[in-house]
Amino acid sequence: MQFRNFGKHPFQCSEIGFGAWAIGGAWGDQADSDSLAALNRALDLGCNFIDTAAGYGNGRSERLIAKVLKERTAAGKKETVFVATKTPPDTGNWPPSPYDLADARYAETYLRANIAERLACLGTAKLDLLQLHTWTRAWNRNPTPFKILRKLQSEGLVGLIGVSTPEHDQNCVIDLMRGGWIDSVQVIYNIFEQEPAAELLDVAQECGVGIIVRVAFDEGSLTGKFTAQTQFAKDDFRTGYFAGDRLVRTVNRVEAIRTDLTDSGYTMAQAALKFVLAHPAVSVVIPGIRNLSQAEANCGVSDLPAMPVTVVQRLQKHAWRRAFWYGGK
Repeated sequence: MQFRNFGKHPFQCSEIGFGAWAIGGAWGDQADSDSLAALNRALDLGCNFIDTAAGYGNGRSERLIAKVLKERTAAGKKETVFVATKTPPDTGNWPPSPYDLADARYAETYLRANIAERLACLGTAKLDLLQLHTWTRAWNRNPTPFKILRKLQSEGLVGLIGVSTPEHDQNCVIDLMRGGWIDSVQVIYNIFEQEPAAELLDVAQECGVGIIVRVAFDEGSLTGKFTAQTQFAKDDFRTGYFAGDRLVRTVNRVEAIRTDLTDSGYTMAQAALKFVLAHPAVSVVIPGIRNLSQAEANCGVSDLPAMPVTVVQRLQKHAWRRAFWYGGK
């Protein structure tokens, strides 16, 4: 496992982290026994960064992580594992409307109560990293929620502070980075979604902000395992994500990428992760991991040589500006 700086902060994180959404739910059936085995195997392979959230099974993901870390400590494991979690905005529009008020969606009383829940679920007295689970550009001129989080940070309840970008306006966090409000940003960045490379990633590097990359596999499509006939369980959020003709359009584009990877030595999944890691601003990529084989495959990518510049450039042409799946085949 290779390690990277987490922005300007004194923490060396494994470049492959553990994305813990699926072990909480919303991705079809998931046995806790598989989740626990996956977590343990990833940690044994050198992963020291886990990303979770309040919304991943209403705390289920956090509780499983807490169980594993407690058991490993009891077994005498001497390791430092950094756990990042997220607090969603209070009830209302997702993502927040430009007309929403930050004081209403992320009020101090609400943040304190939700963070208390995160601490309880994770079985800790201090969160390593608390991320707001979405944001709106409308709040940038008066980012009250981050002022509150800095107060909680001074009280010792929160370590680092970050934000997970809204997918339709990821660049809304650029002013926050330049203003020194956040320590990290969790961003969607993959072979299809390359807009962060235009400015966001460079600004993060300039400002010493840690970059956590999510959706590196485009919710599984960039592993190359889907076909036009793939069907998802009713309780799997990908049923909606790939609704209508989205899956067919995606599979066709994935096949074009597969052709460009001929003789590269990479599988589709390996290439998806190596492409993300080729950008120097990236601190950690957090592929979803839900079983032993995924833990071994994803963590093993770190041991492969860096992606050659020629392959990175070949993949750059596959950027897909689809936004919310607007027109354009």
